[in-house]
Amino acid sequence: MKAGFYQFGPIFGKKDENLKKVSSAVRDTDLELLVLPEFFSTGYQFISIEEVAELSEPVEKGYTTEFLSDLSHENNLYIVAGLPERDGDNFYNSAVFSGPDGLIGIYRKTHLFFEEKLYFKPGDTGFRVWDTKIGNIGIMICFDWFFPESMRTLALLGAEVIAHPSNLVLPYCPDAMPVRCLENRVYAVTANRIGTEKRKEAQSLKFIGQSQIVSPKAHILIKASEDEEMLMSAEIEPETAKNKELNPFNDIFKDRRPEIYRC
Repeated sequence: MKAGFYQFGPIFGKKDENLKKVSSAVRDTDLELLVLPEFFSTGYQFISIEEVAELSEPVEKGYTTEFLSDLSHENNLYIVAGLPERDGDNFYNSAVFSGPDGLIGIYRKTHLFFEEKLYFKPGDTGFRVWDTKIGNIGIMICFDWFFPESMRTLALLGAEVIAHPSNLVLPYCPDAMPVRCLENRVYAVTANRIGTEKRKEAQSLKFIGQSQIVSPKAHILIKASEDEEMLMSAEIEPETAKNKELNPFNDIFKDRRPEIYRC
């Protein structure tokens, strides 16, 4: 299966420009799975609840969801992409999963980072995995990676590939993801963004790029630069993620002892 990410720098508030950029980048692609960054269509650094309300959308029949569904259909492609979701009076940092036949599902970010807590509610979907024609796909968003429970839960639910839309500003994730993949024996596709947003005085957010695809054996299959726009892909074998054996005596899931662990 050919999986990839599109690393770029969304322009804050310019939804149509950002969508057009994605559409142009993936035109005629031969990818089967594409992961886009967190808040790919809106930019990241909100400074008021009014901005959040203006740029957030419902997922069902929402503007960005319809765009992703159409893009999936036109390119016979599965897409995971982050957006600000509006559900009544509540706002969530969410990821939409679309496929050739339309919307597949949604995940709401469990672990909110920094000032996201001012505007968004913690996700209430729980971690989810979808059984698709290209494999079992799980989703987590950006800061979720910091919590080992996130990927472990997805792996225990049967995920073979974990899509990871991100807007990373801390430096740790690119080095940590090989360990997360190794300890769970899964693939991960981290799609980060590039650029800087400085929409608040004396507060600048610089995004670290370095999007990557990592194998169940901790091999970094491809990795983007820190500051370049890139559409990159790698051939992966989701079925291999079903094998949790390290040697004839050790299976990392069968060897677990949950009755001993403490929360």
